[in-house]
Amino acid sequence: MSELVSYETRDGVAVITINNPPVNALSPGVPEGIGDGVQQAVSDDTIKSIVLIGGGRTFIAGADIKEFGKVTSGEKKPSDVFHLLLFQLEDCPKPIVAAIHGTALGGGLETAMACHYRVAVENSHVGQPEVKLGIIPGAMGTQRLPRLCGISKAAEMCAKGDMVTARDACDFGIVDKIVEGDLLEGAVAFASEVATSDTPPRKTREISDRFGQPQANQAAVEKLKAGIAKRARGQIAPLKAIEAVEMAATTPFMDAIKKEADIFKECLYSDQSKGLIHIFFGERTVSKIPGISKETPRRAIEKAAVVGAGTMGGGITMSYINAGIPVCLKEVNQEQLDKGLERIRQNYAASVKRGRMTEDDVEQRMALITPTVDYASLADVDIVVEAVFEGMELKKKVFSEIDAVAKPDAILASNTSTLNIDEIASATKRPESVIGHHFFSPANVMKLLEIVRGKASSDEVIATSMDLAKRLRKVGVLVGNCFGFVGNRMFGPYLREAQFVLEEGARVEQVDQVMYDFGMAMGPLAVSDLAGIDVGWRIRQEIKHLIPEGMRTPLVADKLYEMDRYGQKTGAGWYKYEGRDAIPDSTVQELIETTAREAGIEKHDVSDQEIIERTVYALVNEGARILEEGMALRSVDIDIVYVYGYGFPAWRGGPMMYADSVGLDKVYERVRHFHETQGFWWEPAPLLKELAESGGTFGQFVQSAN
Repeated sequence: MSELVSYETRDGVAVITINNPPVNALSPGVPEGIGDGVQQAVSDDTIKSIVLIGGGRTFIAGADIKEFGKVTSGEKKPSDVFHLLLFQLEDCPKPIVAAIHGTALGGGLETAMACHYRVAVENSHVGQPEVKLGIIPGAMGTQRLPRLCGISKAAEMCAKGDMVTARDACDFGIVDKIVEGDLLEGAVAFASEVATSDTPPRKTREISDRFGQPQANQAAVEKLKAGIAKRARGQIAPLKAIEAVEMAATTPFMDAIKKEADIFKECLYSDQSKGLIHIFFGERTVSKIPGISKETPRRAIEKAAVVGAGTMGGGITMSYINAGIPVCLKEVNQEQLDKGLERIRQNYAASVKRGRMTEDDVEQRMALITPTVDYASLADVDIVVEAVFEGMELKKKVFSEIDAVAKPDAILASNTSTLNIDEIASATKRPESVIGHHFFSPANVMKLLEIVRGKASSDEVIATSMDLAKRLRKVGVLVGNCFGFVGNRMFGPYLREAQFVLEEGARVEQVDQVMYDFGMAMGPLAVSDLAGIDVGWRIRQEIKHLIPEGMRTPLVADKLYEMDRYGQKTGAGWYKYEGRDAIPDSTVQELIETTAREAGIEKHDVSDQEIIERTVYALVNEGARILEEGMALRSVDIDIVYVYGYGFPAWRGGPMMYADSVGLDKVYERVRHFHETQGFWWEPAPLLKELAESGGTFGQFVQSAN
């Protein structure tokens, strides 16, 4: 046997163990090792049955995703080794029992389903999450799964990609037995029991009595498709997965798996799959910081403080207590503090109503909050997160007050979304311990945490911050200290162009619908209303001195601010609001047209394609400047920021990968055109020009730079 797979015997049962840490992925050598073990067991007359189990913390968490990239790039030819193994398992004359702990996902579940039986421990999970990579189960999973749990449930699992618990899997028919106590002992006992049967081992592909009733299946699948159209808007793979699953009840197995293979190949070579795989690996890449290693010291974070109990402060507090970290929540007076605590409790109440938490869960979390109006209460915390109003003088005052009471090794973090971390740090005597922790709203939900490195921020503080992001279940991305950092610096040009095209003839709802159809979670003007037009106004006041005199700037947003139309919070902004429902407002359209006419702005028919190019290429051009300046370590860091923080469609891979997929020569050509027609704002970034003219990509630039 290979080092990846071991073989032993126990009382007439062969035990084949996969040892490919950390997650027992089906890397080259693993399928071959399993196959060798099965063959050895078949050849041994003393062996009556077989147990397949994972070593370490899991069964098999899936395929080695790096292999997909090797295939699509032409580096490696597709292999049928895994498919042959699955048939070898299923056709084995001796019963094979898959023993599941941890997870059996993707190819792991496909392996388990090719075995004759499946047993699992209570806290394990199974699933077919391939759609999250823009593909479908490609190793007969869409055909074996419905033979175990029915068309409806299999379609749901393959189209959504969510895991199910072992207990639910047992109820659905995917798992045969829940093992109490030691998994291996239970699996060996089960394997010994089934070996006594006079009937040949059950082959999953021959099961035909679990598909369900056609009429009920059709109704369930149509409902599923309607939900998928909203949940996975614009994505191909979920609907393809449903199509493949539906074949199971109507198409012979061998014919269906050929069609499954064709669909899998179509999805694998799509730009959507490449984009989603890019984000999958990107989430891991952004955690790797040059100069920061496992040996870099970390500071212990056992207790935190949050200064400011507003919307952001409350969300940040929830992020900490959800991770089990106690929080001292500071406000200027008891009234504001009580409002903040009530807001947190109401957020939790909504989770209870949805069935995601119990009342006991809420009370346990609320008990982790120590409310205070006194800075002295922060004396023993390990990190203080400032979440006050976005103004430099206020933040410096707060940091000075925190610095006076916090213990020497406490980290002082600012939740600023735009302001200079170095200037904030100058208000303290410990600039090496000051760093930006830019949460995104709602902070207890959004996955992104921009970690802003000041010029004095120590490696220890950076390393601690990156680790802390994981504890808070966030994706931490280290960014440089410039106005707006990465996300908001790029969002400025994006929103600017959205407003410019309005003044040139587009309609508010047209701009938002085009970008929504492109895949953005919300249109730019709807985002502005959600964030607050007053917030945007304050940011513009901070940077107006940087804009050359006479340069065109958006005009209408300032007028909306003067009309007290701040967005959702006031019931009116770019739209009117009934609750959270946005309603196009003729008053705003008239304001846009009047303002443009008075400013002498020439109108033209603004096409949907122009809206996409003006907004997205503005993102890309600014992203190229950020890369060149070193404000982002890699282009994928920018992509992760935009996918997790700004709702850019993951299946497009983020703005920088999207530009690479379009072709930087084409992007550069359009940027040059806009520079000629729009002027100052569209000067091409030097890096974009360089890469376009040399035939390079942002991804290649990153690789050569690191």
